[in-house]
Amino acid sequence: MTATDDAVSMSETTPGRDGTRVLLIVLGTALAGLFGFAVLRLVVSGVFGLDGNRYTAAALALTPFAVPFGTVLAVLAFVGRQRLIGVASLLLTLALAVPLVPRVVVDGTPAVAGPGLRVLAFNTYFGEADARRVVDLVAEHRVDVLVLTELEADAVRALTDAGLPELLPHRISRPGAGGVGSALISRYPLAEADLAGPSTFEQPGARMRVGGVAVEVVAVHPVPPVTDARTWRSELRGLPEADPDGAVRVLAGDFNATADHAAFRDLVDTGYVDAAEQRGRALVPTWPHNRFGPPVTLDHVLVDSRATVRHYSTHDIPGSDHRAVLAHLRLPTPAAGVP
Repeated sequence: MTATDDAVSMSETTPGRDGTRVLLIVLGTALAGLFGFAVLRLVVSGVFGLDGNRYTAAALALTPFAVPFGTVLAVLAFVGRQRLIGVASLLLTLALAVPLVPRVVVDGTPAVAGPGLRVLAFNTYFGEADARRVVDLVAEHRVDVLVLTELEADAVRALTDAGLPELLPHRISRPGAGGVGSALISRYPLAEADLAGPSTFEQPGARMRVGGVAVEVVAVHPVPPVTDARTWRSELRGLPEADPDGAVRVLAGDFNATADHAAFRDLVDTGYVDAAEQRGRALVPTWPHNRFGPPVTLDHVLVDSRATVRHYSTHDIPGSDHRAVLAHLRLPTPAAGVP
């Protein structure tokens, strides 16, 4: 073989080798990112119960997106004949998918025969949401308790003008500028109760009786973790735990947290069920609506595990960056040990 033949041979093989090297670097980098994310979600948050700082807390909310990412990575690796990367990607993807499965499977529900309670929770986006649509939704679904966050005084007036007091005459309203306000508005008489700990935004609580059953409700709205992760954790921990010997508790609103956050899971584990998860709809995003950004599930209705969830749905309301969440609950009877 001549020198000329050697040069031709090198020119034919080098581009292929370079392409393989580039592919290996790209796939390896992606795998390293997937591995780091799996450690964060499954070990740091899952095992040790830590959500970390504002950046890791934000990353944890994106866990559902890691599964399709890992799936695509595995396919590309196998197509590119990088089997080791493909197998590793597939295993990590399966591990990350495991916590998501309960969110899309309808749970068995306890057989309870108490009164029904329909709860609608909605972030009004600094009061800019369409008040008429909110009232129509309350009327259409015969809502018993309406939880509003980011409520401002102008929004209260708009809701009143739209006829909300005719449907839900009782309220504990704490409107405030800058989105700090919240309200509990109900078909049943409310007695204000200090149920949540100190918080940046208003989180009013109330006691009421529904068909003879004592119920406690809290309008939930902790500060976002991207603003202050430490305060966010503190405010979530300040929410009342479920009380198996007391009133049936319902926590509803914008939790600024998903089921991939340890702080949220710790709260649920005190004795609540997530209405969306019980109905297999916990991967349905609630934010951002009509805004740019990866859709995640920040809005929830949590109810005492002694109750059951008959229906759960999300609803678009013009003017807000959140979807409203609606849960039809069935409460236990006083004979079942409920006050």
